[in-house]
Amino acid sequence: MYRTAAKRLLCGATARYYHTNFGLRFRHSQMLTPSSRFSTSETQPPTIPHSTDRTIPVVITTETANSSDSTSSSSSSASASSTAEDTPKPGAKYEDQQNLVLQASLPYVTKLGWTEETLIAGARDVGLSPSIVGSFSRKEAALVEYFMDDCLQRLVDKIDSDESLKILTPTDCITKLIRFRLEMQAPYISTWPQALSIQAQPVNVPTSFKQRAVLVDEIWHAAGDNASDIDWYAKRTILGGIYSTTEIYMLTDSSPDFRDTWSFLDARVKDAFDLKKTIKEAQYLAEAVSTGLGNTFQGFVRNVFRR
Repeated sequence: MYRTAAKRLLCGATARYYHTNFGLRFRHSQMLTPSSRFSTSETQPPTIPHSTDRTIPVVITTETANSSDSTSSSSSSASASSTAEDTPKPGAKYEDQQNLVLQASLPYVTKLGWTEETLIAGARDVGLSPSIVGSFSRKEAALVEYFMDDCLQRLVDKIDSDESLKILTPTDCITKLIRFRLEMQAPYISTWPQALSIQAQPVNVPTSFKQRAVLVDEIWHAAGDNASDIDWYAKRTILGGIYSTTEIYMLTDSSPDFRDTWSFLDARVKDAFDLKKTIKEAQYLAEAVSTGLGNTFQGFVRNVFRR
């Protein structure tokens, strides 16, 4: 009976204590520690409010144990939840490993080509088992597409950081960016026909087309084009043709530092802009002719009805 009565008294005092001073009963462990009410190191046993000289040393020890248990359980659950949040997902880690293999494989392309052997060499360089190559759904294509994405990112970085592009004419800006992009392929020029054949495979065409479309779009935006009408498609089709023909010309160029390729590129870009100018002049002339014929027809009708 003594312990039961003591528990009731202690629980009532505890409830009043927390509700009047700290709010809710269940708080973080660091707020429980400074309180002398549940400390076992006190020399004087605590007294219950509104009571006369009644001490409860046994119950204090029990409450301390309960508090310690709840504190340890809450801290362990908190640490477990934080560990679960910090642990990376297996899929993300696996994807990172694949990117490491692809990046490490590029130096071997000049010797081994865009092949599975290149991926195996890259996996060994980063300390991974060659069996990871089997996880690539399209082995050779994955390597080519990784290279294309990496080149596109470097091109975007240049566009964002090179302030001189903003003062160039659209012709010079486009020529400079296409040359900058194709120069990234120069170290792999001996094996690039293989890369083009991989991109041309039916299963790889959608990704290849998308990568080139994004590339052309970035170059046009850098040149200051923000068109949203039918002219948008015409511009990107023309520039895509210039890029592809220059890329093919580069494969057969034996001049020092691809000098003939850059001359070819410069001429094609100027031709395209001259053609655009010619088309606009033709459109203007057609409108003028149609307007003139319309005026002539209207005059003819007036003269007929006057008679």
